[in-house]
Amino acid sequence: MTIRCDVAIAGLGAMGSAAAWQLTLRGQRVIGFDRFRPPHAMGSSTGKSRIIREAYFENPGYVPLVRRAYELWADLEQDSGRELLRPTGGLVIGPEDGSLVPGALASARLHGVRHELLDAGAIRARYPAFRPDATLAGLLELRAGVLMPEDCIGAMLGQAGQAGAELRFEEPVLGWEPDGDGVRVTTGVRTVLASRLILSAGAWMEASLTRRTLPLTVARQVMFWVRPGGDPGLFDPGRFPIWLWETNEGPTWYGFPDLGDGPKVARHHGGQVTTADHVERGIDPEESGPVRAFLAKAIPLLDGPVTDARVCMYTNTPDEDFVLDRHPDHPAVLIASPCSGHGFKFAPTVGEILADLAMDRTPRFDLTPFSSSRFTPA
Repeated sequence: MTIRCDVAIAGLGAMGSAAAWQLTLRGQRVIGFDRFRPPHAMGSSTGKSRIIREAYFENPGYVPLVRRAYELWADLEQDSGRELLRPTGGLVIGPEDGSLVPGALASARLHGVRHELLDAGAIRARYPAFRPDATLAGLLELRAGVLMPEDCIGAMLGQAGQAGAELRFEEPVLGWEPDGDGVRVTTGVRTVLASRLILSAGAWMEASLTRRTLPLTVARQVMFWVRPGGDPGLFDPGRFPIWLWETNEGPTWYGFPDLGDGPKVARHHGGQVTTADHVERGIDPEESGPVRAFLAKAIPLLDGPVTDARVCMYTNTPDEDFVLDRHPDHPAVLIASPCSGHGFKFAPTVGEILADLAMDRTPRFDLTPFSSSRFTPA
C-alpha cells in the first residue's frame, strides 16, 4: 500500500504530536506513526506531571521559546477544552555560587521575569516543608507550574486528528529513502511518499533511523511518589510550588506538589545509560535510597513511604541543548529535539518551528544553537 502526504512524522510523543497539531492547523496533510499507542508510558513524555518555568537556569536563550509555549499551551487548552497547565509558582534552591540560582537569576534579569530572591530563612517561612540550610538561597517565580504530559499529548493528537491527520499507532517507521524532492517512508504495513519527513522518535533516534551519527545517549530516570507526613495540606498546589534543588554535594533534584497521587520527586540527570529497547523498567526498592536520603534532610515531611515509582528516559546531547535541524544530507528530512530531559514544556513551540521548516518558512527563532552541525568536527 502506497499513500501520499505533505508531512510524515516518525514518533508521536511530545514533539511529534505538537508538529502534527501545528501542521494540520495550516491545512497540511499529515501522517504520523508511533511504535506504541500515545500517550503512553514507554518513552520520555510520561509521569503525570512536567515542569514549566520561565527563569531558565540552563540558558537565557530558552526564555523566548518558553514564553511562546505558554501562549500555545493556552490556545490548546481553549481549543481542546482541557486543563493542561496548572500554575503553582516555582522555586529553585541552591548555593549562591552554584549553577541553579545564578542561572535562573541571569535569565530573570535579562528577560524581565517576575521573581523574588529568598534566603534560607525566607524559604522556610514561606514554605514550611522546605528545610534549606543557611548556605542555600532561592529564586521564586510566580508563573511557573505543572503541565500534565499525557493530557497534553492527548489534546494535541486529538486536535490533529479532528483536523484530518492520519495517526497510525503501533506501527513504527522502519526506514526511509530520498525520493526526488521528497522522502519514501516505509513501515511494516505501508509505504508513504511524503514531501517532508520529521524524525521525532526520542530515545529511538538511532543512527539507523536518522542515517546520521549523532552523539546521543539515553539515560534511565526513575520518578518517585511519596506519602507526606505531618500536615498533607502543606503540599497542596496552592501552598507548595514546583521546585528544583541543587545540593552542595552536586546532584539536582526536582519535585511537584500533591496533584492527587502524593508529591512527586526525582533526580535531574545522572541516570544509568541504556537504550530505548533495553531499558530496565522494573524498579528495585533500594533505588529509592538516594531520594529518601535527600528528602530526610531537605524536605523531612516527605521522608515517608514511596507509593509509586516509574521509569522514563532522557535522550541527552553532550551540551544538553536540543537538536532542531534539517538533515545535512537530505533537506526534506527534519531531525527533531532530543531534549536532554528539559524539553517537554517547549513542545508546542517546537511543533510550530517544525511546521515552519516543513513548509519552507523561516521560524521566528534562531535555530543556530540547535544545529546538528555543532557536533561535526571542524
